[in-house]
Amino acid sequence: MIYVSDKAREKVFKLKKDSDLGDDYFLRVSVVGGGCSGLSYKLDFDNETQANDQVFEDKDVKLVTDLKSFLYLCDTTLDFSDGLNGKGFHFINPNASRSCGCGESFAV
Repeated sequence: MIYVSDKAREKVFKLKKDSDLGDDYFLRVSVVGGGCSGLSYKLDFDNETQANDQVFEDKDVKLVTDLKSFLYLCDTTLDFSDGLNGKGFHFINPNASRSCGCGESFAV
């Protein structure tokens, strides 16, 4: 399962509304190679699922990830921060053994 915090939920719905995206759009979460620690998160809106996609829903937010990314994202929570120390989405990932100082990448 992939979870969504209340703040992330609010921000996802606001971004969808501001972008005039319909109910058929969902949040695609994936892990790609790169960044200081070796792996980076990728977050986009999408409206087409692929054959090996894993589909989750938490707090009325539909999240979709490919099977390979899910191995890194299992039990992860998507959060949103609007504080002075950084604004944006971030992941609380219990599978990550370390992350870089900027929080954009991680390692397992």
